[in-house]
Formats: sequence, C-alpha cells, structure tokens
Amino acid sequence: MSAPSVWLLVDDHPGSRAQALGVGRALGFPFEIKELDYTAAAALPNYMLMASFSAVQQKSRVNLAAPWPDLVIAAGRRTAPVARKIKELNKGRTKLVQIMYPGASGEDDFDLICVPHHDTMTPADNRFEIIGAPHGMTPQALALAASQWAGKFDHLPKPWVGLLVGGDTRRKAFTPEMAAELGSHAAQLVRDVGGALLVSTSARTSEIATAALLSAVHGVPQFAYSWGDEGDNPYAAFLALSDHIIVTGDSVSMCCEAAGTTKPLYIYAPRKLTAHKHALLHKNLYADGIAKPFDHAQTLSDWTHPPLNAADDIAAEIRKRLKLD
Repeated sequence: MSAPSVWLLVDDHPGSRAQALGVGRALGFPFEIKELDYTAAAALPNYMLMASFSAVQQKSRVNLAAPWPDLVIAAGRRTAPVARKIKELNKGRTKLVQIMYPGASGEDDFDLICVPHHDTMTPADNRFEIIGAPHGMTPQALALAASQWAGKFDHLPKPWVGLLVGGDTRRKAFTPEMAAELGSHAAQLVRDVGGALLVSTSARTSEIATAALLSAVHGVPQFAYSWGDEGDNPYAAFLALSDHIIVTGDSVSMCCEAAGTTKPLYIYAPRKLTAHKHALLHKNLYADGIAKPFDHAQTLSDWTHPPLNAADDIAAEIRKRLKLD
C-alpha cells in the first residue's frame, strides 16, 4: 500500500499548531502543511460557517486545491469548517482527524475526533479520548535542543531546575502576587539543593508578573529568558537539560510538553489561576505519577515517570481506524 497523502491544517494559535504537527510527525507519513490565515468571520460559531472556506483569507485559499489529500489532520475550532469543506469537495473520500472538539455542527463529518479526558465528554463512535494534549517534544526533538544548547549553562551549579511560566488566560489572571509566590518558593528549593534556575516566560506573562517573578528569584544562580528577549528561545533546551521541572498549570500544552520528558515535574496551580478542566488534567497527571503539586514540595526529590505524549496514541488510533498499516 502506498503512503496516504496527508495535509496538516495549521494556524497562528501556538497550542493548536503544536498539536497538529505533533500528530503529523508521530504518524510517520510525509505531509504538507497548509497555513490558515483567517478573516473576521472566523469568530462566528461553526454552525454558521458550516463546511466552507469563507473564514479563510484568499492567500490561504489558493493553497487549498485539488488534488485533494487522503487525510486531513487539524486542531482547534477554527480549522473545522475548512476540513469539512475539503472532504465535501473530494466527495467524501478525504478522511478527517480533528484534535479537540470542533463543536456539534457537522460532527459526523469527522472520522476521528480526539478529545481530552479532562473535557469529560460522553463517548461517541468517532471520539477518541486522550490524556492531555499531543505535542512535538519527542525524544528526538529534545535531543536536538540539548545538542544545540550544549555548554551554554555549564557555568551554573547543578541541579538545574527549569521554571516554565505561562500567564493570563481568558478568564484567569496570573497576578504579580502569584508570580512572586512561585518565584520565592522555587528560589528556596533551589538554594536548598545548591542548584540553579533556568527561567522562561511566555507571550501570556504580563510585564508586571515577569518583573515580580524575576525579583523573587534574584540572587539565585540562573539563566533567564523573558518573552521577547533577543536571541533564540531556550524553552525546548530547558525541557531537555533540566534535572527538575516546575511549570505553571494554566497551559495544557506546556504541562504536557513538560510531561513528555521523564524528569521530576511539579505543577504550580493555585485555585485562582486554574480553570476547572485544567485542574482535572492536573489530577490525572498526579494520579498517574507523572507530576506532583508544587505547593506540596518541601524539597526537590529525584524520581522519574514514563514520557507522556498523546500524539503517539492518536497516531496509533489513526492507523488502526483508517487501516493505514
């Protein structure tokens, strides 16, 4: 059997993009990336957009043309009308795999919908439940990041503790007080073991929260990268090279990327920062021995866990259901 033709629909949402790419790479077939830039119509609910390219800018539409693929992999609500239109134009022959629930409109058009366990959805024939979110932090990607940054942190004492910080979400604020609390606790744990911090903030970390965090860790041996700093972002290298990892619980993707390593993982998730669905994910990770609550950490202990990457589970399910083996 020849390899199927595969399109990945990706847009400017980092989490959705990483999930689609992670599954595409785990599946192992060659694929084409179709970049989607949207119009204002993308804000409309999918039951209004239906199967259409109407919310996609013309510069993206020109790349959505026959010959149509055998398989489309996409992630996020906004990609769903585009995927459905491709299937329609190919007279139903294109198989659709959607990561994250696309909404009830046209749900039966999808051959496989991958939904996180923490979304607590009822079972359906075309739904596949996963723990967390797929990502691209494979052993190969981590090894590459480690090699690219080899020697850059050798002036710092070990153990190295990655401190990976998210920020504000639509309904929750990562306040300066939270940043200070996180930084102070992390700094004390690092002082106790005589190590160093590898600090990274994100696009959602506000300037005032960043300032509070960096003030709280002042004086601890460290390498700090604030979002927007010049030079390459060392985020992947921090995952690869840290001996322990501390991550804020506001991002499913960031928690799961950290869980993709085998390092001791601690999640900072105060109630005022943590959405209910995120709390359910954290509970799953704690129950499976993949992570521990950061607020309970009195010391940085050495332990390990199997790497978590739902991309592998989704790829296996695609091969099984669509008979691609």
